[in-house]
Amino acid sequence: MRDNPDYTLDDPARVRALISENPWAVLVSPAGGLTASHLPVLLEEGPELSLVGHLGRPDDELHELGQHEVLMIVQGPGGYISPGWYGISPAVPTYNYLTVHLYGRPEVLGPEETYQVLMDTVARYEGAPADSGYARSIAPGAAGFRLRPDRWVGKAKLSQDKPPAVVERVIDALGTDPRYANPALAREMRQT
Repeated sequence: MRDNPDYTLDDPARVRALISENPWAVLVSPAGGLTASHLPVLLEEGPELSLVGHLGRPDDELHELGQHEVLMIVQGPGGYISPGWYGISPAVPTYNYLTVHLYGRPEVLGPEETYQVLMDTVARYEGAPADSGYARSIAPGAAGFRLRPDRWVGKAKLSQDKPPAVVERVIDALGTDPRYANPALAREMRQT
């Protein structure tokens, strides 16, 4: 990801919130060329940044999970920004977004920890525990992992390069323009 100091997202608390609120991630590994999988991840509690997730077998083998560094991409809200919202000219369309790229070698989890990742994932989305008997019976078909990133790079491109009045117009349009309504992106822009 190209470094642009205007858009750097370097607040660890905001990165944690981004991951927690947007747990659908992309895992990219260099195995046999490039391999990518889309999967849910969970942020672990604790002082260091740590995520857990799982892949269906044999995707763990396709990624050569645990054998080399991987890239995990987590994206937050993003959306089209119309130049008509700026109220200034000249202007061009753009796209505002938040993302974090996490790098590290994942730790492959054993059967019990993988089972727990499956149970925690269901609980996260269902708000209730899974059927533990069924979950235990399918757990061998999953490969759990933990990623404690060695490094991460975050970007929050949210019209920071525009005057405050323009930013306010963009935020208002994201809340009212029926073609591009995006309240989550507007919320992130307000926080920035």
